[in-house]
Amino acid sequence: MSWPITLRNVTKRFGDRTILDDISLTIPPGEIVALLGPSGGGKSTLIRCLNGLNEFDAGEIEVGPHRLLAGSRNRRSDIQQVRRGFGMIFQDFQLFPHLSVLDNVVEAPIRVLHLSTPEAKLRAQRLLERVGMSDHVTAFPQQLSGGQKQRVAIARALAMEPRGLLCDEITSALDPELKGEVLNVLEDLKRDRLTIVLVTHEIGFARRAADRVVVLCDGRILEEGPPADVLERPKTERMGVFLKRVMG
Repeated sequence: MSWPITLRNVTKRFGDRTILDDISLTIPPGEIVALLGPSGGGKSTLIRCLNGLNEFDAGEIEVGPHRLLAGSRNRRSDIQQVRRGFGMIFQDFQLFPHLSVLDNVVEAPIRVLHLSTPEAKLRAQRLLERVGMSDHVTAFPQQLSGGQKQRVAIARALAMEPRGLLCDEITSALDPELKGEVLNVLEDLKRDRLTIVLVTHEIGFARRAADRVVVLCDGRILEEGPPADVLERPKTERMGVFLKRVMG
């Protein structure tokens, strides 16, 4: 079962700069949310706070049954449960270079979930087939294209049977063809009804696959709603300027 996410008045500062400014947001279980907005608007910081990678200065976050508090008051066990429940996929893949594709995917299920090696390999092979990487199980990351690495990273996250995924600009370093490979995999995940929060600049994908678009600008939510409403009928001048820049 997917987990919901709730942010209440979350504020994050780096020195004198406010990155997230009193953000409140509710994401129901199974919803796909695309986080859009200009660079520096707080998108990546927000999902890093959701995953416990960044502390925040005020407010609180609920991820499923777990609550994250401002500052350093969180128990390590709570952060670990949040990270186990929500897989994080990064722009730079973060695959283990010394492990094969198959071993990258089985590592966490064996070490963290304590699956047997045969069970973990069976799960990994099924997921690698799903993301179109079943012919590369013995390859090493340096032998793969960027799109292939990212698909392995998605399979690795799914191997933990998460309640959701947090994706931080996972296609920004890829050329258009490779972006399509990765976005097609994410679109296929809609049938699993995972809660997915995706930081992206891919407006077309957001319009096609997201249930909701949330636009962050200067640390605040500029607009949010169904993709057709936000992307085709912006309510603010600032949103119109943003769309004009990203869509040419």
